[in-house]
Amino acid sequence: MMTNTKIEKPLVDAEYLLEKIPGKGGWTYVVINEITADKRAKFGWVKVRGSIDDFKLNQYKLMPMGNGKLFLPVKAEIRKKIKKQEGDNVRVILYLDERPLGIPEEIMECFKNEPEAVFQNFSAFTEGEQNAYLAWIYEAKKEDTKAERIVKMMDWVADNKKLHEL
Repeated sequence: MMTNTKIEKPLVDAEYLLEKIPGKGGWTYVVINEITADKRAKFGWVKVRGSIDDFKLNQYKLMPMGNGKLFLPVKAEIRKKIKKQEGDNVRVILYLDERPLGIPEEIMECFKNEPEAVFQNFSAFTEGEQNAYLAWIYEAKKEDTKAERIVKMMDWVADNKKLHEL
């Protein structure tokens, strides 16, 4: 019996060299020549998901290098887990990630207690505007502060106000 399952083809599935920008604090990255910048996206970023060696990547951004090429930043946390550093080869498998921004469940529960228009307003914001609100909430050190910020966000979003406009 055949199923109607669509097999997704990766944008890339190859070995790449880990490179590093010289100097203190220089980024470690992989150049991805096969993918071009998204002209419609902020800064030409391309949102991807997939893996680098066995480390899963979700809602990760390929960034432009300024020479028409894109690079995949490889944070220290990832390098430690895959036990790789500059000069090592890594296996990169990437798929285009067109899924919406992951909104935490506790925030979604709050939206359910608000008029539908509040979530519609939030959904109409750009991903960056949504991220600004979520980052502001989750940088709170205390649960009480986080709860207060969620309430404020709901009020502001109900009035269609973006965080940077306040």
